Amino acid sequence: MSSLTRIANDIPKSRISTDLVAGRKRVDSLWNGIIPGIVLVAMITAVAFSARNVSGFALFSPMILAVVAGMIYSNVLGTPAHAKAGIAFSQKRLLRFAIVLLGFQLTLSQVVSIGASGVGIVALTLGATFLLTITLGRLIGVDAKLARLIAAGTSICGASAIVATNIVTDARDEDVTYAVASITLFGTVAMLGFPLLAPMLGLDQHAFGLWAGASIHEVAQVIGAGFQNGTQSGEIATVAKLTRVAMLAPMVIALGLAARRGSSDQSAARPPMPWFVAAFVAVVALNSLVAMPAEVKQAMAIATTIMLTMGLAAMGLQADISQLRSRGLRPLALAFCAFLFIGCFSLMLVKVSG
Repeated sequence: MSSLTRIANDIPKSRISTDLVAGRKRVDSLWNGIIPGIVLVAMITAVAFSARNVSGFALFSPMILAVVAGMIYSNVLGTPAHAKAGIAFSQKRLLRFAIVLLGFQLTLSQVVSIGASGVGIVALTLGATFLLTITLGRLIGVDAKLARLIAAGTSICGASAIVATNIVTDARDEDVTYAVASITLFGTVAMLGFPLLAPMLGLDQHAFGLWAGASIHEVAQVIGAGFQNGTQSGEIATVAKLTRVAMLAPMVIALGLAARRGSSDQSAARPPMPWFVAAFVAVVALNSLVAMPAEVKQAMAIATTIMLTMGLAAMGLQADISQLRSRGLRPLALAFCAFLFIGCFSLMLVKVSG
């Protein structure tokens, strides 16, 4: 006991006091910096989920509603300065983690289930749409970073792909918001219009499901369109869409490599393999090898949706409507052309393969 007392007396009182003060400052910094922003983002996220219960808003995913709600809040009331650290945390850390959790919605056996021709249609459509959108954006004078976001959102998986692509593209928040808004607009048109076209185009349930999964932007929009045409159509559309989601990882890696080659400072360039992409691939592999309980998968799906919604709410909070207006109509025209191309090109491939 005396030795313990002696050791305690040997510790300088000033050091203990300094450590306590430093610890208190870190707690205060956390509370005053990150927490208020996260609370604000969570409130807007709750509004987005609640708004889906209002007639007419159920067509939109909570992610899209969160972007709009965040923009309205920031441009009408203004974003508090003390909340910005928490908003940035939600926009970056939560979004990356949510993309990793997307891997729990996909297994390699699901990809195989649509057959080699189905995977080929999805891959060809994705690649052709991405390249055409980038090329057309350059020709009509759309900013290269914004064009990449629109290309990724159209060709892969809507808002999730835009967020993931922006990690290596590093576009402005206004560009991300513009891309999400345009993708939402044309994805909604596809969700409502494609089922009406199925009889006129002579598509059976399998063919329509493959077409919807290969061409419609958001996962929720694909599910909505697919199941409007029948159960088999909905299941095939969902699997085809998740196959596109799986192609998010190689696409982001390719963009990271392109960014590295295009940078004059190789040491400052972003790594071609962001950690969240590697984690996404690992989660897909784990989900393919280990049978997860249905309850766990459902919980993961809910957590993924909530975190994606919070991340997009944070983007809305940092979007300046005047900056969006300054982008003009060319990016919207680019998104429209990409929407037409992905619909027509994938339909042609489905018809040829059938």
